[in-house]
Amino acid sequence: MAGDGEEALAAFVALHGAALRASRVPTRYWESLSRKLRGEVFDAGDYFGIMQVEEVDEEEEVDEEMEEQFKKKPNPGNGPCFKVIVTNENGLQASNPDSVFLIDHAWTYRVEHARQQLRRVPGLLHRMANLVGIAFHGEVPDEGSIELVLQEMWKYNQTYQLSQGTAEEKVPVWYIMDEFGSRIQHSDQPSFATAPLFYMPQQIAYTVLWPLRDLETGDEVTRDYAYGETDRLIRKCVLLPWVPTEVLDVSCFTPEPPDEHYQAILVENKEKLPVVINPPVYAKDKVFKVFTDIQQVLNNLTHPRFVFTDNEGEADILYNFSHFKDYRKLSEERPEVMVNQFPCENLLTVKDCLASIARRAGGPDGPRWLPRTFNLQTELPQFVSYFQQRDRRGEDNHWICKPWNLARSLDTHITNNLNSIIRHRESSPKVVCKYIEEPVLFEREDVGLVKFDVRYVVLLRSARPLQLYSYDVFWLRFSNRAFSLDDLDDYEKHFTVMNYAPGVTLKQVHCEDFIPLFEKQYPEYPWTTVQASIFKAFAELFQVASSKPAPLGICDYPSSRAIYAIDLMLKWDTSTDGKRIMQPQILEVNFNPDCDRACQYHPTFFNDVFSTLFLDETDNCHVTRIV
Repeated sequence: MAGDGEEALAAFVALHGAALRASRVPTRYWESLSRKLRGEVFDAGDYFGIMQVEEVDEEEEVDEEMEEQFKKKPNPGNGPCFKVIVTNENGLQASNPDSVFLIDHAWTYRVEHARQQLRRVPGLLHRMANLVGIAFHGEVPDEGSIELVLQEMWKYNQTYQLSQGTAEEKVPVWYIMDEFGSRIQHSDQPSFATAPLFYMPQQIAYTVLWPLRDLETGDEVTRDYAYGETDRLIRKCVLLPWVPTEVLDVSCFTPEPPDEHYQAILVENKEKLPVVINPPVYAKDKVFKVFTDIQQVLNNLTHPRFVFTDNEGEADILYNFSHFKDYRKLSEERPEVMVNQFPCENLLTVKDCLASIARRAGGPDGPRWLPRTFNLQTELPQFVSYFQQRDRRGEDNHWICKPWNLARSLDTHITNNLNSIIRHRESSPKVVCKYIEEPVLFEREDVGLVKFDVRYVVLLRSARPLQLYSYDVFWLRFSNRAFSLDDLDDYEKHFTVMNYAPGVTLKQVHCEDFIPLFEKQYPEYPWTTVQASIFKAFAELFQVASSKPAPLGICDYPSSRAIYAIDLMLKWDTSTDGKRIMQPQILEVNFNPDCDRACQYHPTFFNDVFSTLFLDETDNCHVTRIV
């Protein structure tokens, strides 16, 4: 039998050892944990009990120690308070290999499905309302109770994400522990630690609970809600959902990060910068051999000056779908080979970097063409202060949380709930941007006034001197429901990316048809004027992106060329002379964008792109020079 146990433990460690080490679960507990998971043993009830802490009437005498303890509760006087205590008569020894416990999860979900599940899953709203301390006695879910649960759940939410799978499957999962786990209170000197563990054989996540020291009967079970955070100010902000406080004295000034920040990004990306080379010179009639793994290029590039090759070693142009890393080797061995990427272009295409370099144009608040943006990993106190100052002034406080490096609106959330934004920081690195509360809208006959965004494809021929072009066709995406600043989790009202959502209408309007419709709706704003302000924003963005040497800016490698898609919206703003203007708002810059629609409606698209980038010939090409 011992052999079986060893085999089972070895198999368990092979599957879960890395996760357990990352969560710092002591190895002495692994065997017992493996056994409890296999047998679904939930024995916490043999060792712990939940105790309700009653509010004490002021007239009643109470000793000072009890009063002090009560004041330390995360939410004193805010409904009933609970705490978990050790009830086992022998206490609990941290050295005992069996002192590890499983906590079940009452609700596991992705944020975008939360409201729908509270409406539809029998008994879920009732259980969650009771768990978060909301009175709900009805049988039928009502919107008021659902809204309260959605607000309060951020005090109870925990998160994990899968490390493998599609981009959709990697979107963070949120969960609320059962009544036992959710009653464990916070302490800066916790008696226990917890960590989520995804148990592979059952494909189920549990929370693992283990003691950090020996406990006696009656001792409280606590955990650190800001576990791992040592900075006092950041801890204060992280704990704000449970310990409300103001940080108005913190400056919301966010200067550009220091040079070391960009050096660290370069190292993390494993990118090797090129050596200095002389710009290659090619014969006027040269036919270039192109090596590419992009099907849209293979299917649509028909220009006579370009031919395809399957041999990467003989190619004149490398047009890769994935990120190129070793520019040093390429520059040393084959400096004449052109590549469809620039070293350090992530400064444009990753959202936190985009916000950082944009401050070169607009100071700490950023330029007018970028929504006010904070990096939640490094600028949380500044953001909380800014949010609270706006709140105090009665200004709009809707924000949009976005992952640094995901496209298609994945794991992107609109909210005016500060607790929600603070907690989203735990799931994956995110920026939080001011949500555009007054967007320029477009009248759809079938729907009403909806949000829309515009995608321009820009061609970067050279970083220094800066040569930037825009493709003459732009693309439009529309929301499917009339815009209003409510129902923030209604995807079809607040988002425009509909081509990846199953069963959702995709409204398509060609830019040639859009311009007269737009000018009819807004006769005082001709599209040529709007587009001039858009191009001005693009020019400023690429000027600041290339204004400093790599890795502080895009590297001016002479053999680099690139195509990017810039997504933007228009918002109503006021100019310095008091006029109402349409202000472009750059939302993101995309590397190697999907050009399927471009090729479908404009068969010469890649001929124009290649001619502009690699031949430096723009006659008869559908491009406009911006810089």
